[in-house]
Amino acid sequence: MEAKKEHTFKRLLLFASQCRSKMILSVIIAVLGVGCGMIPYFAAANITVKIVSGNYSIKELILSVLLALAGFTGKVVFHGISTTLSHESAYTVLKNIRSELVKKLSKLPLGYVMESSSGELKTTIVDTVEKLEQPLAHIIPEMTSNLLIPLCIFAYLFYLDARLAFISLITLPVGLILYKVLMKKYVYYYPKHVEAGNIMNAIVVEYINGIQAIKAFNQSTTSYEKYSDSVNNNCAAVTSFFQNTLWLYSAVMYIMPATLLFALPAGLYFYMNGTLTLATFISCIILSFGLVSPLIQAMQLTDGVASMGTIIGQVSRILDADELKRPLDYKKMKDYKIRFDNVSFGYDDTEILHGISFETIPHGITAIVGPSGSGKSTVTKLMASFWDVKGGQITLGDIDVKDLPLNQISDIISYVSQDNFLFNMTIKENIRIGKEDATDEEVIEAAKKASCHDFIMSLEYGYDTLAGEAGNHFSGGEKQRISIARAIIKNSPVIVLDEATAYTDPENEAVIQESISKLVKGKTLIVIAHRLSTIVSADNIIVMNQGKIAAQGTHKELLGKCKLYQNMWEAHIGAKDMDMKEGEKNNG
Repeated sequence: MEAKKEHTFKRLLLFASQCRSKMILSVIIAVLGVGCGMIPYFAAANITVKIVSGNYSIKELILSVLLALAGFTGKVVFHGISTTLSHESAYTVLKNIRSELVKKLSKLPLGYVMESSSGELKTTIVDTVEKLEQPLAHIIPEMTSNLLIPLCIFAYLFYLDARLAFISLITLPVGLILYKVLMKKYVYYYPKHVEAGNIMNAIVVEYINGIQAIKAFNQSTTSYEKYSDSVNNNCAAVTSFFQNTLWLYSAVMYIMPATLLFALPAGLYFYMNGTLTLATFISCIILSFGLVSPLIQAMQLTDGVASMGTIIGQVSRILDADELKRPLDYKKMKDYKIRFDNVSFGYDDTEILHGISFETIPHGITAIVGPSGSGKSTVTKLMASFWDVKGGQITLGDIDVKDLPLNQISDIISYVSQDNFLFNMTIKENIRIGKEDATDEEVIEAAKKASCHDFIMSLEYGYDTLAGEAGNHFSGGEKQRISIARAIIKNSPVIVLDEATAYTDPENEAVIQESISKLVKGKTLIVIAHRLSTIVSADNIIVMNQGKIAAQGTHKELLGKCKLYQNMWEAHIGAKDMDMKEGEKNNG
């Protein structure tokens, strides 16, 4: 536990390195502000003593009032300056944390990012990190100053009368014992409260993003139950958090300030016995309020203290995740053949691929087919170095991919998935992602080869049309063709197509196939296909089943020796015949 706290503190200091001097200045000014806030107590004690003793003048009283007013003004001014500096520092820290998180995501296996829901990552980077603003902006300056000032007041009380100074502190240890119990409960219940909130936020984002599919497939009830359960779980976590901490928090807030409970009768006793002057008695009673008041303000920041460790812990889960460690220097490649040698891979403790071996055909087509969940997409993602293998070896041009820079692999391999993402910018800019310095003419030529030029030109703004959020202005097939145009303009020697015709209707399938043939001319192609008719001419077809290679060969060879492939082919031909009959029926 102590090591974890130390790790959290060190990480916070690292994030705050740019603004450390500003934070220190904020604390110093906050101390001055709290010190000014104590002046009215001394002024009030002085005024009370003079009035009770009858030894005063109006001028002296006015001077004490002005002194109190000056102290209050100083408190407000110093607090404002300190808060400004602390907020500037806090937002610098938040910026640094978010920058480090985004930088870290770029170094993590792409599979790690894909496995994490968009709601989860958004919640951590935006919402969770934002919760650090309050503790950073207030706890560091205010808690520091509110703990320092009581020490000074106690020293002065001790100077006036040591007996009353210690009696004024009787409620303090009781309050601190309760506070320690409170903090233990915070450590246990607060992370559960935060985790439940994060899960709810992630599911809300998922629910909103998928509302169209939910409605289309009549999954409203199931999806709403998942959303509703997350809200109820969050409510239960919050309720449990308050039920177990609020009574302790209230007890601390009521017991610690009760200095008069012991100081007042004791002071009266000492005064009546003649061992305490009236002036000292009044001063000690008034200053005892100022002794605990700053401590109470510090206690009120308990939520922030508890949250900092939890939040930095969540941030650290991402920052401490294992990176793909690859060299930076490019290697000279003799060819771009990809070979899997006894490769095993799994997510967490679940193994997906079980010792598979094969190699791609240089300047040819290698197709991967198989039932859903057989590991096809996992194979192509490993080719593109989304993850590192758990066992075996993957080589590119006879070089272990672990010895190649990620940027070099990205330059060599173009990966076109079945669910390509378009940014909310123009079509021209989306295609140009494949080659940043591409001219407009090159963009248009790539679009023509991808068979999307005509539908782009039919749009009101042509290539300057915005794609919408995640490309939602276009159909799946249109997004697919734009993605193929992006891959064409990138001009990589190896193309990986993960079910590139998944969103294409039979009428447009030929168009997509023509686009793909232009894309892969003279290149090495690896394709996952769910429509077997699109890969009958492949140089090698790999049939996968339950994470293993069931067979491989040409289309003709597999029809003769692989029962699974035969069944898949018959099912595919049957489905095509039904589509054709349905089309003839509709046309008739």
